[in-house]
Amino acid sequence: MNPRQAPEFPAWPQFGDDERTGLIRALEQGQWWRMGGSEVDSFEREFAAHHGAPFALAVTNGTHALELALQVMGIGPGDEVIVPAFTFISSSQAVQRLGAVAVPVDVDPDTYNIDPVTVAAAITPRTRAIMPVHMAGQIADMDALGKLSADTGIPLLQDAAHAHGARWEGKRVGELSPVSAFSFQNGKLMTAGEGGAVLLPDAETYEKAFIRHSCGRPRTDRRYFHETSGSNFRLNEFSAAVLRAQLGRLDAQIATRQQRWPVLQELLRQIPGVVPQTVDPRADHNSHYMAMFRIPGISEEGRNALVEALVARGLPAFVAFRAVYRTDAFWETGAPDMTVEELAELCPHTEAITRDCVWLQHRVLLGTEEDMHVTAAIVAEVVAETLAAR
Repeated sequence: MNPRQAPEFPAWPQFGDDERTGLIRALEQGQWWRMGGSEVDSFEREFAAHHGAPFALAVTNGTHALELALQVMGIGPGDEVIVPAFTFISSSQAVQRLGAVAVPVDVDPDTYNIDPVTVAAAITPRTRAIMPVHMAGQIADMDALGKLSADTGIPLLQDAAHAHGARWEGKRVGELSPVSAFSFQNGKLMTAGEGGAVLLPDAETYEKAFIRHSCGRPRTDRRYFHETSGSNFRLNEFSAAVLRAQLGRLDAQIATRQQRWPVLQELLRQIPGVVPQTVDPRADHNSHYMAMFRIPGISEEGRNALVEALVARGLPAFVAFRAVYRTDAFWETGAPDMTVEELAELCPHTEAITRDCVWLQHRVLLGTEEDMHVTAAIVAEVVAETLAAR
């Protein structure tokens, strides 16, 4: 008998007449960069309003969004920024590219978000920022992190690359800290292929970020008087036009994923050996960037084989992020004065998640309720086969 195959999930990215109309609108305005057009300005206003922030600055990608946010916060050489050990490498690299030191700390084994207890233990006199990453769209414990920030005076920079439209106890991302960063890379919940945004608290900070994202040049300058160091992080008009349409799709897509995840989560929970990501009830509007689950006790090789088997069955499955300190890139510059083994000892949950975690792309959660049952059945079959072969 042929193995059960996955249903045909909705394609990603999703697009339609709104994106086409926006691209034509950007084309016909005759100015295709932000300094002469209106699409980027309009997108910034709309994105900021949607996320409860006074201002948003659109940039070239999510990594640049983090880098620019850190610069605006005054992070530089010798400063320390606490990051989760379990995250995509951009979280730590944005710190390191500014000459600062990325200090990885452990995460919660159930939500996969940064653990406030490990954050508190890692604070030193050189700590200048704390970067919670909202893993898979679930907001980190902003109650505990906000209190820690208030008590220590160390600001929070939210890495919200997975958390478009997410909320914590009814509060939107822009209401949870003064600065946060988003990504619009091709797989993200809103996309123009690439792109990013920084949410900012006031006009003064926006202008400071604007100058840095435009090669250090004020918007009114005509004689090349560059006021500060910077780079070209400007988003183009075509990308902004697409993102305006994508923002219009976001809430309906989140509503579908919020309906589907509880179904899939419960089905996964019933599979022997599988533990799905736990949802913190305070994260009351979860954008569900990924459907994540663990197989505790499996080897990394076994997990990798399991993912390949899921892909062969038609599921968009991926291995989890590797602990940032277990990459060569992390040690090139801006690493703490510790060994891999010492960091691993401090991050046992990250070590386990790196080894045993699997994630399914969010388009799975845009399928039907029946699709969730088929998906879980395939996972159950592949997990049973993989564990039996150990």
